[in-house]
Amino acid sequence: MDYETIRKNFESHGFSTQFFATNEEAKAYLAETVQRTTIGFGSSMTLQELGLYEALEKKNTIAWHMKTPSMYVRRLASHANVYITSVNAVTETGEIVNIDRIGNRVAMTAFGPRNCYYIVGKNKITKNVAEALHRAKHVAGPKNAQRVKSETPCAVLGDKCYDCNVPGRICRMTMITERAPYGMQSEVIFIDQDLGL
Repeated sequence: MDYETIRKNFESHGFSTQFFATNEEAKAYLAETVQRTTIGFGSSMTLQELGLYEALEKKNTIAWHMKTPSMYVRRLASHANVYITSVNAVTETGEIVNIDRIGNRVAMTAFGPRNCYYIVGKNKITKNVAEALHRAKHVAGPKNAQRVKSETPCAVLGDKCYDCNVPGRICRMTMITERAPYGMQSEVIFIDQDLGL
């Protein structure tokens, strides 16, 4: 993986970047960087695998609906100074792709906090937007549907997106972030390990 090219592409799109070999290094960086503030977390197995909530809760106030499930907590997260989330996919050319069921993650990464951090494992890096969309729909989508126990074809079969039209559908919004949102400090933290779904 050519991380130097990826860095240049993301930085030319207005993102700052950090690269770490291990989960522990990335977690230590965030614990040192993000202190004494309010943080909203996106729904993310990556953040859970990192133990990021536990690492940051000592010196911050965190709103995360995976710890306290409710729409109220999602709304609290929307007023945080910092938002931390993962992605469904990124491209080597510097774009981010996310698919949402409720919309809190795409809303917060488009227009929300002063600072946004995206945590990206190497398994989520794709060549281009077409591959990123494929990964988001056909890899991450079915796994997320299974995780939240959706009654959808992709959750039952676990193999691909069926573009269903059922109440449990989790692929309701797709966002391609081509450039960092104007006025928001957006940082992509790459970790040279597989993380999340």
